[in-house]
Amino acid sequence: MKTIIHTKYVKKIFLFAFALLSTTVFAQEEEEEKSKFSFSGTVDAYYRANLNGLNKEIPVIENGIQTGTITPTAPGTSFANDPGFALGMVNLIAGYEGEKVGFVADLVFGPRGEDAVFGSPFGSPNIVNQLYVYWNVSDAVTLTLGNFNTFLGYEVISPAANFNYSTSYMFSYGPFSHAGLKADFDLGNDWSAMLAVLNPTDFTDINPFGELSFGAQLGYSGQYLNFIFGKQGTNELLVDGVLIDTNISSLFQVDFTGGFDVSEEFFLGINATYQDTDGFGFYGAALYPQIQTSENFSIGLRGEYFATMDGFGNVAGIGSDADGDANVFAVTLTGSATVGNLIIKPELRLDTASEDVFLDPDLEFNGSLASFLLAAVYSF
Repeated sequence: MKTIIHTKYVKKIFLFAFALLSTTVFAQEEEEEKSKFSFSGTVDAYYRANLNGLNKEIPVIENGIQTGTITPTAPGTSFANDPGFALGMVNLIAGYEGEKVGFVADLVFGPRGEDAVFGSPFGSPNIVNQLYVYWNVSDAVTLTLGNFNTFLGYEVISPAANFNYSTSYMFSYGPFSHAGLKADFDLGNDWSAMLAVLNPTDFTDINPFGELSFGAQLGYSGQYLNFIFGKQGTNELLVDGVLIDTNISSLFQVDFTGGFDVSEEFFLGINATYQDTDGFGFYGAALYPQIQTSENFSIGLRGEYFATMDGFGNVAGIGSDADGDANVFAVTLTGSATVGNLIIKPELRLDTASEDVFLDPDLEFNGSLASFLLAAVYSF
C-alpha cells in the first residue's frame, strides 16, 4: 500500500512539475514574442537667447496702424530658433521586429516635429515623421517601403541622436525625409550599399509631380558616400489650354558622412556635401570633435563652413552678394550632461556670415550673431 501511495504521490509531483514547466516555457515564449514589439521616444524643450542680437518682437506702426512685425534674429538653420523658453517636440516610436519582416511608426508632436514634416501637402497637423515596413529578404538584403528619414548627412531630426542641439546649415537645407523603396545590401568585410527609388525630396505622403528621384549609398566601416538625383517639381504647365514644358533641372547632391574613434574618449565626426540644381545650391563641410570627460559628461564642437551659389543664400538666411553668392562660418560648443534618462545640453554658438544679415538690438544689421542655448532632452 505504501508503495502504491508513494507512486501516486510521485506521479502527482511529476504532473505538477510538468504543468509548471509548460507554463514557464509558454510564458517565456510569450515574453519573447512580446519583446519583438518596441516603444521608445523623446521629449525636449529649451531656452535660447541672442547675446548680441534682437530677442523680442517689435511691432511696426505706420499712421497709427500696425503694418508688420520685426522678429527676433536667429541663425538660418532648422529648429531651436525661438526666443526665450520654447518647445521642441514629443517623439513617439513604435516598432515590430520579426524574423523576416517588421515596421516602424514614428510620430512627432510640437514645433520641431511640424518643421520636420513640412513637405506634407495635407498641411498641419501632420504628425508622421517615419512610417515604413521592411522585409529581410536574406541575411544580406533588406527591402524597405514607406517614409523614412534621409540617409544623407551627419545630423538627424531626433534631438537625442545629435550631439549638438541646434542644427547645421548643411542639415537644414539638405533632405529631411524620403518616401519610396530602398534596398540595403550587406556586402561583407564592413562594406555596405543602398539603392533607392524615391518621391521628390520631403514629399513623404504623395507624389504630386509624377517625377522620381534616385538615391544611392556606399559604406565602409562607418564611412558613407551618399548620392541623390532627380527633378523636384513638375516640368509641365497648362497655360491658356497649351501644355508647356518648363524643363525643370534635376537636383544633384553628393554627401560624405563619417567619423573616427581617435581614442576611447575622443571621437571626430565628419560631414561634407555639395548640392546643385543648375547652379543654384550650396556646398560645405563640418567637423565634429567630441570628448568624453567623465561617465556622465562630454563636450563637443561643431565647426561648419557653408557657402551658397546663385542666390541660395537668401533661402538659407545668409543673404548674397552681387553675384548671388554668400557664405557663413558657424562654431557651436555644446556640453552634454547625463542624469538618468535626461540629457542637459548647454550650448554657445557663433555664426559669422559674409553679408550683414543679423539684426542687433538697435535694429542695425551686422555679419555675426552670438547666441546661448540650454536644452533638456528626455529619452525613454
